[in-house]
Amino acid sequence: MAAFVGRICGSGLLSPKGGATLQKVGKYVTSFTGQVHPGGVQNFSTSRAWTKNQKVATAAGVLVGGAGALLYALEQSVSASGTEVHPPELPWNHKGMLDSLDHASVRRGYEVYKQVCAACHSMRFIAYRNLVGVSHTEAEAKAEAEEIQVRDGPDEAGNYFMRPGKLSDYFPSPYPNEEAARAANNGAYPPDLSYIALARHGGEDYLFALLTGYCDAPAGVVLREGQYYNPYFPGGAISMAQALYNEAAEYSDGTPPTASQLAKDVSTFLVWAAEPYHDERKRMGIKSVGIIMILGALSYYIKRHKWAALKTRKISFHPKSK
Repeated sequence: MAAFVGRICGSGLLSPKGGATLQKVGKYVTSFTGQVHPGGVQNFSTSRAWTKNQKVATAAGVLVGGAGALLYALEQSVSASGTEVHPPELPWNHKGMLDSLDHASVRRGYEVYKQVCAACHSMRFIAYRNLVGVSHTEAEAKAEAEEIQVRDGPDEAGNYFMRPGKLSDYFPSPYPNEEAARAANNGAYPPDLSYIALARHGGEDYLFALLTGYCDAPAGVVLREGQYYNPYFPGGAISMAQALYNEAAEYSDGTPPTASQLAKDVSTFLVWAAEPYHDERKRMGIKSVGIIMILGALSYYIKRHKWAALKTRKISFHPKSK
């Protein structure tokens, strides 16, 4: 085997590319006689030392890759450490890259929030004017705002007064402060729902699963007074009772108010509340992709048919003969 490898190396089939060899036979020529005298064998390495920039880039790559691997491992460990059930991924109408929100569902979801969720949860970052052009007309949004009473003032006499709501007013909170909210809910504080779809892992899938996932606690799970079992909630014990049942709310458009329909609509409404620019973002994405495609085609045309001719020109100099 060694002899076979030696013959192959001797034939030059495995010689290094670019004329580099592992051994070089030195020769020198005398300047007076012109004779060539063999010199010694000089060994040298074909590898070059790394530059400072290469070392820095390699170290940075190792650090970034290690940090990414660590974050991924921590995310997996956190996801696998809880006892909650992960919600299934549902086929929402707005999940696609080119799909918009179901605005009829957003309107029904607002009705579910108003009739059911608003009794305990606030949405202090959403104003009635945000409903205009999305789920309600301007007149309908004004009528919704006028149903609430807002403390305003002071007036000319320095007194505060109550007035009907306006489009610029935000959704009212069911409690005056956090302490009152905890006192009314056995020490649990109902979270604000303005950004709940973005604040919870799983988004609308988690919200739908949580609202429809109440069941009896399995054997061995002890619940304190005022707690309920929901496998989708971290730890399983949740202080919020099941709020959505069949016909728990009434739709103005006549849609059958089943529990799953109520959960689906209010989840869609909370997705819109957390991201009011959802449809506009996707619309701008379509426009941006179209503009990039047009500019890309134009750039290719200029590169291929205009700049290529200039880039491949050959300029030759012919001096005049004397």
